[in-house]
Amino acid sequence: MAEWDADLDHIIPSSILPPLWAKLLVGFVSLVCFARSYDGDFVFDDSEAIVNNKVAAVVGCADLLAALFFLLSFLGYCKALRETNKEGTHSTFWVLLSILLGAVAMLCKEQGITVLGLNAVFDILVIGKLNVLELVRKVLHKDRSLENTGMLRTEGLLFRTSLLALGGTGVLYVRWKIMGTGPPAFTEVDNPASFASSMLVRAINYNYYYSLNAWLLLCPWWLCFDWSMGCIPLIKSVGDWRVIALAALWFCLIGLICQALCSEDSHKRRILTLGLGFLIIPFLPASNLFFRVGFVVAERVLYLPSAGYCMLLTFGFGVLSKHTKKKKLIAAFVLGILFINTLRCVIRSGEWRNEEQLFRSALSVCPLNAKVHYNVGKNLADKGNQTAAIRYYREAVRLNPKYVHAMNNLGNILKERNELQEAEELLSLAVQIQPDFAAAWMNLGIVQNSLKRFQAAEQSYRTAIKHRRKYPDCYYNLGRLYADLNRHVDALNAWRNATVLKPEHSLAWNNMVILLDNTGNLAQAEAVGREALELIPNDHSLMFSLANVLGKSQKYKESEALFLRAIKAHPNTASYHGNLAVLYHRWGHLDLAKKHYEISLRLDPMASGTKENYGLLRRKLEQMQKKNV
Repeated sequence: MAEWDADLDHIIPSSILPPLWAKLLVGFVSLVCFARSYDGDFVFDDSEAIVNNKVAAVVGCADLLAALFFLLSFLGYCKALRETNKEGTHSTFWVLLSILLGAVAMLCKEQGITVLGLNAVFDILVIGKLNVLELVRKVLHKDRSLENTGMLRTEGLLFRTSLLALGGTGVLYVRWKIMGTGPPAFTEVDNPASFASSMLVRAINYNYYYSLNAWLLLCPWWLCFDWSMGCIPLIKSVGDWRVIALAALWFCLIGLICQALCSEDSHKRRILTLGLGFLIIPFLPASNLFFRVGFVVAERVLYLPSAGYCMLLTFGFGVLSKHTKKKKLIAAFVLGILFINTLRCVIRSGEWRNEEQLFRSALSVCPLNAKVHYNVGKNLADKGNQTAAIRYYREAVRLNPKYVHAMNNLGNILKERNELQEAEELLSLAVQIQPDFAAAWMNLGIVQNSLKRFQAAEQSYRTAIKHRRKYPDCYYNLGRLYADLNRHVDALNAWRNATVLKPEHSLAWNNMVILLDNTGNLAQAEAVGREALELIPNDHSLMFSLANVLGKSQKYKESEALFLRAIKAHPNTASYHGNLAVLYHRWGHLDLAKKHYEISLRLDPMASGTKENYGLLRRKLEQMQKKNV
């Protein structure tokens, strides 16, 4: 079995540098590549996957974790091959451990399960030194002496591959039991080729996608956070010039596969087989061959195949250096490639620092991608630049006339700008395209409410709630509609539903307190206000509303304390000072009332109510001064 150890070391050679120095060098280069993004923001889908996700702390690391356990599974299988010369269960243990690590890799990312296939290919073709060309020749010539093909060379091959097959089947069965048989539902914009009616069109486009992935490995200059929604137009005929890319890809792949399987050089066969195995096998789940996937191109799925690409590239430069005397030129070329790719990685990591840079970097790569324009528009809208946001949202809708999320966001901005007619048209179209789009139904209701079309607004709100039962914001807006219609009981019930679904819904609590206050139900308003402050103790608007109620109930001391807390939280809110002044005015603390009236008027000189009350106070103070004189 010493020969096996030598074989493994020859196939996967050790570093020229001492192990510690090699690890430090690789670690340092990796740190440099991504140094610009370490203090960056959470961007794109990080918001949902990390920031707003309460159940998980490692979400967003799926590809990295899958790659880690994938490689550990492969190394465990290599350990099993080294241990086959020892008696007992050592070899079986390492094979089982490899299967377990493969299962963990699959739990991180589905493509992790492919490591079991890679292990089998590695065992049969690389370790077993199976010469496929020789095997085919013997089969064709009906030669029964197959022993020299290498098929039976490795001890326990059948046992190990059987374990891999059984383990893989078991893992897939467990996955099926947990998640069911049906794949996720994807739309045409996610993967247009998979919805093409012609099998030829599907086949051509799938192969074009493979060539794009191969190009991204060779030249990772065109990178985009999302490749869907028209980013890559369909190839609809063989006359399209892009078919050349398919031919180039398969010319290279067939050449490499032929060399890997049929070369007379055993060492060359094994290196190429291992490299192609790492390149192709982990990519298979993303190939659309077994099931439809939800993307056209996804750079993340190239993380594991890039290991095979690096093996093939290294082997190719090694062969080239043996057949040329210009070794320094080859070395310089290799270093140049490493430098350029490191530079590209540094630039790309800088683009991932924040959403603006990330989204804008995609405009030049995928100008036909509606989602890119949508995200640029959303980022601008979040920053308050509505005019520019409208331009990008309109472009997103032009590129994809069924893009309901862009319609919804554009309708919201137009609603805020009081362009209600166009907002209603957009939102109505959005819910017509996607009838279960609850957010669009709610926003349509808000627009209809603003247009005084109360019955239609109520129906829109009810439809939104039908499609999303737990929708506190919709209940809140429904309550506002009922308040406008003087349906006070319905309004209170709607707001109570909002607070049940979302106990920290400050606006719903506040509106309940204000409505009860305005209708003279001071005791009930006080009870609701106290309940709200127990749940949201630092909400200054609730402190203000409850303070008003307590003041009317002549609970001056407690009201004063709440006003002062609200002012401490928001010292520049004119109404807080103005209402505290009214409290002092009623309470008879006229000097304090004068002080806060004046502060309020400095903050908002146009507040007519405060002006009037301040005038009354001044006249009262003047009369008191005259009496004293």
